[in-house]
Amino acid sequence: MAGIEGDDMKALILAAGQGTRLRPVTLTMPKSLVPVANRWLINYAMDSLKKAGLTDIGIVVNSMKSPIVSNLRDGKLLGVNIEYIVQDEQLGLAHATALCQEFVGDDPFTVFLGDNIFQDKMTGLLMSFAESSKEAAVVLGKVPDPTRFGIAEIDNGNIVRVVEKPQDPPSNLAIAGVYLFRSSIFDAIKRIKPSGRNELEITDAIQVLINDGCNVASYELNGWWIDAGKPDAIIMANQLVLEELPYTPAPENSDQIEGDSEVSHRVLIGRNSKISDSVIRGPVIIGNNTVIRDSYVGPYTALGDNVIVEGSEIEASIVMKDCEIRNIVGRIDRSLLAENAHVTSATHMPDAHRFVLAENSYVQF
Repeated sequence: MAGIEGDDMKALILAAGQGTRLRPVTLTMPKSLVPVANRWLINYAMDSLKKAGLTDIGIVVNSMKSPIVSNLRDGKLLGVNIEYIVQDEQLGLAHATALCQEFVGDDPFTVFLGDNIFQDKMTGLLMSFAESSKEAAVVLGKVPDPTRFGIAEIDNGNIVRVVEKPQDPPSNLAIAGVYLFRSSIFDAIKRIKPSGRNELEITDAIQVLINDGCNVASYELNGWWIDAGKPDAIIMANQLVLEELPYTPAPENSDQIEGDSEVSHRVLIGRNSKISDSVIRGPVIIGNNTVIRDSYVGPYTALGDNVIVEGSEIEASIVMKDCEIRNIVGRIDRSLLAENAHVTSATHMPDAHRFVLAENSYVQF
């Protein structure tokens, strides 16, 4: 494999899933576009790829009408080159990978799941794989309950077996949603059959490579990783990313802060946003054109663009763009508000609760 430079590597991001575990948020947006610390989930995968010099990226979507296509377009503004591959039926990760054979050609490539987020950027792994003697590599992360994951059995750094949700786990190392392959994976995918859920499983294709005697390397993640497929996981990812915000001093004499306000360090305030008679305790990120008035915004909160928070308290939450929160009694905690959500308290009698909720909504008092 000598002579293949790292920049000949291609990258795939699989983002065709329907995001059913994140409904109702994903009724109107793909899971990969859910914001974490005011950036789309898919941006974090692209950060890792760009840091390793991988800029030719194929994104698997369920339709060319997907908001992913209209938002990311050709990728030039993000510093990458994007091509889109349509998977109109979600028949498994191996099926999605096989659809990309023409895009990948004979080049080595990496596969990222579009809804995972990692503290570890895996730069060394991504840059060295093309010139290595390995036929594949799989990124692994330690988990407390291995019976809920695809688990790898390791021998001398190589994976010798992959087991899906084992009753008797051979290790606590779960497959974390990043893979590196050569073109041999496409032949392996052709040799597997659909699983019990009628999907072509990438773990089955990896096992074919192992059975063929190929070297499949393991890479153990440093730091945290999140499969951000559920609201609680998205909120946790938001907290972990905000925790890593670099220190910034508390703003002083800012024309964005008015009245009797107290704003701590590690608070990022977007353009044209205003804080009036409010307390903001970082880490907090505030988008553009957002207004916070007579309110408390606590740690680990991300407020998007064009948000209004008035007469309310909120912390450890994600509020997407164009939302309004007004006059809520009690503190909003660990919440996820999708775009254009309005949470307000009635200002007149009768003092009653009124809801207009989408399928799978969740409200707790």
